[in-house]
Amino acid sequence: MSTPARLRTPLTELTGVDHPIVQTGMGWVAGPRLVSATAKAGALGILASATMTLEELEKAIVEVKGRTDRPFGVNLRADAGDATQRVELLVEYGVKVASFALAPRPEQIARLKENGIVVMPSIGAAKHAKKVASWGADLVMVQGGEGGGHTGPVATTLVLPSVLDSVDIPVVAAGGFFDGRGLAAALSYGAAGIGMGSRFLLTSDSAVPDPIKAQYLGFGLDGTVVTTKADGMPHRLLRTAYVEGLEEENPLRRLVPTARRTLEFKRLSGASWREFAGDGWRMKRASDRSWSQMTLAANTPMLLKAGLVDGDTTAGMLAGGQVVGLIEDLPSCEELVDRIVAEAVERIASVGTALV
Repeated sequence: MSTPARLRTPLTELTGVDHPIVQTGMGWVAGPRLVSATAKAGALGILASATMTLEELEKAIVEVKGRTDRPFGVNLRADAGDATQRVELLVEYGVKVASFALAPRPEQIARLKENGIVVMPSIGAAKHAKKVASWGADLVMVQGGEGGGHTGPVATTLVLPSVLDSVDIPVVAAGGFFDGRGLAAALSYGAAGIGMGSRFLLTSDSAVPDPIKAQYLGFGLDGTVVTTKADGMPHRLLRTAYVEGLEEENPLRRLVPTARRTLEFKRLSGASWREFAGDGWRMKRASDRSWSQMTLAANTPMLLKAGLVDGDTTAGMLAGGQVVGLIEDLPSCEELVDRIVAEAVERIASVGTALV
């Protein structure tokens, strides 16, 4: 079934999707299966490419396009050594949206836009929104501290209005959204739509192993923790026994397993030592991390893969937003999007009756 109700916003008009909902580019989670299911449901699915080689990304784009003719996006690392080639892949295949976890360079934005690709960086503060807007970004996604993965300290209810007041381009709100009430609230703030990660991870279309999904559903609102022990940056993760151990563990004891996982990630990436080191240097310059944080950062993808792909939470970790404490089911993407839009329309209409 498909939702008869429609909510037209700058997000839907820019991207061509039916509904102002974005499935965020979660590493190891947002693959072709989830992205195409999201696109078919009328929302914007974003492929996560940071954990893919260039060849894997091309294969994933082709697979999504083979599954659906609806618009979708790709999340890129602006500081990756092969970022230029990845941008050209989007141009070649006519991908509709390019999203970025870090600020894209002005020349990357220009190249994408001249080929009709919508540019949507993710930002965490008003000053970052101003910067990318001045460089030509079409819209931005802002995530509040409730969100999973790398996150900031300020709640969505505060960071969202600060960003809305700072730029004239559309803003997508992320962090803590999972239902139609949240979509209605975000639109009331003036946002162009919502971004959701954990809610899309917990669908039947997600490729995350079912036992891991069941673990997510078992956590309450206090089931996540923000820690810097994973990769040196604030990272919201499920409070598993492994993550609790990270909080208490002596850094010296982690040295050997960290090095081992870093080597494994280098092998999976297919990069030479020179390329791998260059990628790390560019990441350090872009994020201003210390060298100790950089060592941990190279380790993180394998920790997430262990949990989200291999299903081994004894040797891995699970990123997740606080919203996992409110999610109780595993609908399909179509069922989820239909439900959210229908509820948002109902909420907006009910609020309208309060006018006198």
